[in-house]
Amino acid sequence: MPADALSPLLLTLKVALLATLLALLLGVACARLLGRKRSLPRDIGESLLTLPLVLPPTVLGYYLLVVLGRNGAIGAWLHRLGIDLIFTWQGAVIAAAVAAFPLILRAARAAFSDVDAQLENAARTLGLDETAIFFRVTLPLAWRGVCAGALLAFARAMGEFGATLMVAGSLPGRTQTLSLAIYDAVMAGDDAHAQVLVLLSLLTAIVVLLLAARLLQRRAGI
Repeated sequence: MPADALSPLLLTLKVALLATLLALLLGVACARLLGRKRSLPRDIGESLLTLPLVLPPTVLGYYLLVVLGRNGAIGAWLHRLGIDLIFTWQGAVIAAAVAAFPLILRAARAAFSDVDAQLENAARTLGLDETAIFFRVTLPLAWRGVCAGALLAFARAMGEFGATLMVAGSLPGRTQTLSLAIYDAVMAGDDAHAQVLVLLSLLTAIVVLLLAARLLQRRAGI
């Protein structure tokens, strides 16, 4: 593998993995808070949390810049602590996590809804509190669906482009992920290098999607 292809691949895997872990924690927590019962306030909350899935990546990147920039609500506070996220790989992680978050949220909500409520009620009769029920009953029964959502989120984080470009830029060796490297190679007319990067991205995505499909099949009992 060419050295100039290895660097963006490793960075992409690191960014996608950390972004997926961050989105997984937040997605599962939000799915738990939203609960199973449908209501207008909860539907509105879920719709707002799902917006990153339908917003244009440049719009998502713009809002992240507004929030994380040195003059933003969070960015100004972080800057006073000596932390700047713009044009860093950590900023790329946040951009990818925000983009991937809705996939985990929706998968987790669906997985939790499939858990038999009678099992949770039986745990309540045994004196378990809601936190214990979630970690000892609900989550173990829903883990396949949650993991399938996490794999899809990982694939989404790997392919993130627009928001990452606006927040982290495309600095070779620092913030240039596979998707950004492909774009730069095409713009530079280096078709051979672009084809190598595309092949790496394609093979990785296929492996992730196959794993997600296997988990979903086992969840459905196929």
